[in-house]
Amino acid sequence: MRLGEVERGSKTALVTGASTGIGRAYVEELASLGYNLVIVSRDEALLQKAAAELAERYGVGVTVLTRDLACETAGEELFGWVKGHGFEIDVLVNNAGMFSFCDICNTPVERIKRTILLHDMTTTILCRLFAEDMAVRGGGYILNMSSFSIWMPFPGLSLYSASKAYLKSFSVAFAKEVREKGIKVTAVCPAGIATDLYGLSKRWQGIGLRLGVLMKPEFCARRGLKALWRGRKCIVPDWWNRIFIPFCVLMPPFMLRWLRNYTMKFQK
Repeated sequence: MRLGEVERGSKTALVTGASTGIGRAYVEELASLGYNLVIVSRDEALLQKAAAELAERYGVGVTVLTRDLACETAGEELFGWVKGHGFEIDVLVNNAGMFSFCDICNTPVERIKRTILLHDMTTTILCRLFAEDMAVRGGGYILNMSSFSIWMPFPGLSLYSASKAYLKSFSVAFAKEVREKGIKVTAVCPAGIATDLYGLSKRWQGIGLRLGVLMKPEFCARRGLKALWRGRKCIVPDWWNRIFIPFCVLMPPFMLRWLRNYTMKFQK
């Protein structure tokens, strides 16, 4: 059996932000490993399409839930819905996210609230509620999507990188708290992914892949889950980006000024 593989339909995974990009790659990988799925996002049409394809291809059960997770009560409501429908979640993948590249003073207050609620509040509440439930049943797995940008607190990325830095710090500490309960927690910190999250066209995504600047979401999902099964607390899935972490952290002020001036035209 492959690492993480289970008897088909014997366990259930919940994935947020599951309709496209990395989230869709996660559900594909989990379905191939035999997990029934509860998939959550705001796009019902894409969720239904994914559910039909996954059920036909892998023969697993797929349940769809359309939900906006960027609100204060989203975590409790999602957990309540799952328990109310009789699901026992063995793997939780907190993948839902939104990208923001804009100076804070130019960022609408509503976007600031929604980003922090989605990345931090909802994820934390889901971790707390599902971990308690997993502990009663003897253990489980929780994966939280952080970002390589936690080492890049650059102009325009202040909101995004800070909210993702919280996720990494929280996940590593939380993993130590629940280890004795049989629960493994992993923070995944990928660099650029060839998805629509950053607003790049398919052409530029293809160029990024050829240059090695971007990675395929399927690669990120496989590496992230492999780290989760093995109990790693934090992973940067693309090894070649790890060598750039010291450079990002120690980038001199004159380069940051140049970067800010150059990227202002891309902020929105």
